[in-house]
Parts: sequence; structure tokens; C-alpha cells
Amino acid sequence: MKELKEAILALFQSRPGTVMTLTEVSSKLNPGPLRSEVGEALRQLEEEGLLMTSRRGKYLLPASLGYVTGRFQSTGRGFGFVTPEDGGADFFIPPGATKGAWHGDKVLILPESGPATGGRRAAAVEKILSRENKVVTGRLVRNRRHAHLEPDNRRLPSSIEVTAARSRGGKDGDKVAVSLFSYGRMGRHEGQGTVRAVFGRDGTREAAAAAILYIQGIDPVFPASVLAAARSVPKEVPDPLPAGRLDLRGKIIFTIDGADAKDLDDAVSLEKSPEGNYILGVHIADVSHYVTQDSPLDLEALRRGTSVYFADKVIPMLPTELSNGICSLNPKVPRLTMTVFMTLSPDGAILEHSIHKSVICTTERMTYENCNLLLADADPALAQRYENILPTLRVMAELAAILEKKRALRGALRIQSSESKIICNESGEPMEITFRPRGVSEQLIEEFMLAANETVAEHMNRLNKPTVYRVHEKPSPAKVEAFSAVISALGYTLSGTSSTAMQAVLDAAAGKPEEPLVNSLLLHSMMKARYSPSNLGHFGLAAEFYCHFTSPIRRYPDLAVHRLLKLLLDGKLEGRVQEQSARFAALASEVSSEREVAAETAERDIEKLYKAEYMRGHIGEVFQGVVSGVQRFGVFVTLPNSVEGMIPTEALPGEYEYSEAHMTLTGGVPRRKFSFGLSLRVQCVASDAASGRIDFRLEE
Repeated sequence: MKELKEAILALFQSRPGTVMTLTEVSSKLNPGPLRSEVGEALRQLEEEGLLMTSRRGKYLLPASLGYVTGRFQSTGRGFGFVTPEDGGADFFIPPGATKGAWHGDKVLILPESGPATGGRRAAAVEKILSRENKVVTGRLVRNRRHAHLEPDNRRLPSSIEVTAARSRGGKDGDKVAVSLFSYGRMGRHEGQGTVRAVFGRDGTREAAAAAILYIQGIDPVFPASVLAAARSVPKEVPDPLPAGRLDLRGKIIFTIDGADAKDLDDAVSLEKSPEGNYILGVHIADVSHYVTQDSPLDLEALRRGTSVYFADKVIPMLPTELSNGICSLNPKVPRLTMTVFMTLSPDGAILEHSIHKSVICTTERMTYENCNLLLADADPALAQRYENILPTLRVMAELAAILEKKRALRGALRIQSSESKIICNESGEPMEITFRPRGVSEQLIEEFMLAANETVAEHMNRLNKPTVYRVHEKPSPAKVEAFSAVISALGYTLSGTSSTAMQAVLDAAAGKPEEPLVNSLLLHSMMKARYSPSNLGHFGLAAEFYCHFTSPIRRYPDLAVHRLLKLLLDGKLEGRVQEQSARFAALASEVSSEREVAAETAERDIEKLYKAEYMRGHIGEVFQGVVSGVQRFGVFVTLPNSVEGMIPTEALPGEYEYSEAHMTLTGGVPRRKFSFGLSLRVQCVASDAASGRIDFRLEE
């Protein structure tokens, strides 16, 4: 049905303004499907708002009659805006024209002919195509006869009815999740639902974090069947080895990870050939040996898609028996791996490669911190301790610098972004917010993993075999235009849409106070990288071929790539198996992309809770910050420690006018303009660990 719907939609899109009957649509499809199937496809397309029917019962694109599809953005005050799916300026939806739409709903709107207040075109919601909020979290308020939910999201209706019989033991004042079965009728009620989960007392970070995980479909607990399967996995590599393994246990191979890492899924080796070439080995944990297709472990890993990390916690994709045990490349013990050997010329060109099922025994378990000290000649005692690998480490740093330079020359973006690190005490309370250091060894591992990922992707593509690609498409014209408009206010000019032109802006901002902001703005203007069974290239890396191969303990796409690669190595990726594998690659791509977004959303939202809890201890203090966002409702300010708070517009003196095109607020007495990159002194006046909201006040 999906392919039929796509074919029908393509038929209409190829002939804008076309109006067709069911019979006419059926006759133009080749090969011709059953009339009943075409009718069902047309019905679904109409329900999704992708087609409409005229008064005479003919089908046409909504755009043919001036309709627009988009997402409703509620203000929580009876009116809102709709952001069109195909880009362009928002439409103003006045009170009485929302047709009961809730924040985030996909809607079909009909624009009015004249401009609205503030220059925006007004429109009315004609149809709600899909509901975004199927489950809502908030505070349960109940008495003997009545219970209702006060949603966390202030843009949703202020009250959702929950009958006492459907409150599932939730107590007054608990944080709960409510599954909606009614979105209300105009003038009657504002929605009804059933309590699905209780997270504890509302107002605590712990309850708020649990609610975020629930909404994103992230379960901290594994099902009993999956834990049982994990316990049955061997604890050691079998002796004799599985057939067909390249034995690398005598090689100098080591891991480099953070000091607190427990899931070590990559190791590296490097030798020089007599001709002066580099022979780089990237050795990745062979998780697919233990997580077989369609097993309980595999189905659970696919459902999760990725491990989730925040503050001092991790919710792994695989049970710890695997992630920290037999799959982790722990020091000085045999581990099954997938190895990519790459022979590189002195200028970093890959001359040849080979891929193997292998077994390794790592020489050392190195940390980034120690490797950086070794490479800086900063610790003689440490150098003596690791004298067996120090020469190899130095050559690795040499090769990494060559690879980085080569990648830059081909046009890869070098966006500088600092990852914040929340340091907690033994009770899990945030005590300090700092940044994760990035030294030579961090760059070294990144370059080697990039090389392996590109090599594997090209290998599968050249042989026309199915795999899961990591793709990153070129940014949309609308996003490029918005980026260009904002940086122009900072004094920069974007000379084109290529990655080289964008990197030129980053280079111009390097070393200046606004450098972090320019990098952040460019990052947010990019398309979201995703997984795909089709090779679409990677814009940010300027790579023709790319996949994720190097982290199968914590990412399902990598596990899928390993599984498909092993079928190829075993000579089985042909015929029917190849057809089945292509379907598997498509499924893994779709699910993994969805789960990655869910994990990133949860990580970001939960870290906001920790940062807000940290800032509760700094209320009343004054900080120097930089404007990192401007909306009509407030000015976002980021502090040097990465904490972001907001100055509400109503807290600013005087009246202000918002410019969407330039993302500025202008007004006040004396008149001033708030724009990206502006340095401000702010006072922290409120911080709520239950919502993650931090309020600042302008300190004149």
C-alpha cells in the first residue's frame, strides 16, 4: 500500500492542478492495481491531507485550491501559528479558527487573502490531519469525585479530565502519563484520558526524568526474557575459535576511551610497511556473533535502537552482560571482532583494504587523558609505563593529522562544538558543569573511525550489496537563507551553499568571541543526519559513502551493518537472502532513525533538568552570557558553562517588536535590539528542576 500511495502522489505531483476520478487514477497506473486497492489508497491519502476531493468527487492536490499543510504551534492563549511543511513563513491562526487543534498537531489550513497583524498572513484550520499528543505527562489533581491532569506543556489545554476509575492508583500531586482517548469538543471539555504510568511526586527531577523517558519510549528496565537470554550468552571466547577467524592476538592493539567508559567497542592498531605506507587496523566488537537476528536480544536492541546517556547515567541498548562483558573489548582477554585493515599512502589516500572476522586480545586499555599526556611528553613516569605502545601511539597521531587535513581539503565541515559534562555526587545531585576535553587522542580515534566507516560503506556499495548508510543531505534553501540572514547581523557573509562556503564562515569566526555561536547556528541550519538503505552521501563530511560500523554495542545500525557484512564475507548475500537483507536494511534504517531522535530528545531534555537543579544553588547571582536565541516570547542567554536560560519578553522594560526574518527583538526605552551573539549581564531569578526552566533578568 505504501508504494501504491507513493505512485499515486507522484502522479498528481507530476501534473500540478490535475483533477482525476478514481477510474482515471487507476487507468494511469502501470501495472494496474485492483480498483479497490486504488480506492483504499486514495482514501488514506485524503485522510492524511495529501489529497482532497472536489464537490464533484474528483481528487486533487490541496495546494491546487490554496490549502497548506503544516504543524500547529499553540501559544496557550487561544491562538497560534502554523509552520508549513514545505518551509516558508508561518501563518497566524486567530482565536476561533483553530478548530480544536492542539500544539504539534498536523493540520490543513486555508490562508486568508489579506495580511494579518504584524505582516503575517492569517489562516483558518480546516482539518486536523493527525494528533501529535497521544500521551501527555503532568501533575495529577484529584479529590473524591474528580481527577484531572495539569499538563507539563503549557501550550496544551490547561486541564485534561481523568475519571477516578482511570487514575490507576495515582495520588493527588503525582507526576503521571495520561493516554488520551478524546481531544474534546468546542465548549464542552478539553480532552479526556487514562493514566498509564505514575512516576512519583511531581516537582522532582527524578519524576520529571522518568516521565521524559516514558514519553520517548525508553525503558530503563529490560524484559525478563531478554535478561534471561543475556545470562545464557557465553562469558568467554570459545576455545577452539569459531571457524574462519583471523587470529590477531599477537598484534599490538589497544583501546582508547574515556576513563569511566565500560562498553569498549573499538580498538586500533598501526604498522608501517617497508614502502612507507601506513597499515591501519580498526577492530570492532563482533556483537552480531552473540545477538543473532530475530532473537529476543536482537528484537529488543532494534526496539531501543541506541544507548541513552545523560549526566552520570546510561540506559544501554544491550544488557550489561553483553555491553560491559563479553562484547566489550576489555584488556588482555580474547574478544571476537570485525576488523578493517586499510593501507594508506603517506598523504592519507587509501590504497587497499580488507575486511575480516577476527579475534583480538588488547594490549592495553588506554584513556584519552593518559594518551594526551603521553603525546604531549608531559609525564615521564607514564611514558615508561606505556613504553610498549608509545611509538605506535606517536605514529597514530601523525596519521590522524594527515587524515584530518585530507578531509578538510575535500570540503568537510569542521564545526567546533563543546559537549558539556555534568558532574554528580554519590547521591546523583549535580555539583559542577564543565566541558569534555578534546585533545589529540580524541581526534585520533575520530579520524580512524571515520576512515573505517567510509571504507565499509564504499565496500558494500561497490559490490551493490544492501546495507544501512548514514546519510546527511544538503541543507534546505530556507535554512541556508535563515543562517545567512542571522550571521549577516554578526558581520559575516555566506558566499554560497556548498560545504566549502560554509566552512569559510567558520574559519572567519575562528578565535573570535562569537565563534561558538556561529558554529552553533550553522549546526542548527543543517539537515538532520539519518539512516537509509540508499546511499545519498554525507554533506557534512563531504563523503560519497558513509555508514556507522564502529559502535555496535550502543547503536543498532552498526550491528545491522556487521550482520550484512558477515553474510557477504560468508558468501551468502545473494539471491533470496539478499532480497531479505534489503528489507532488513530498510527496516533497521527507519527504526534506528526514529529511535536516535527519541534518544537525543530525552538526553537533551533530561540534561536541562540537571542544569536547572544545579542553577537552583545560584539564584540571585549575576553572570555574563551571550544571546543564543530570540523568539517573540523571550531572549535565550547561554552562560560560559553551557547553561541556557530565558529572559521573558514581559520582563523587558517597554514594548518590543519581533523580526522573524532576522530573529531580533527591538524596542524598549532607551531603544535597543536583542540579537544573536549580543553579550549580556543577567541575573538568575528562578530555576525549576522539575521542568528544566531557568529564568534570567537583565542586569543593567
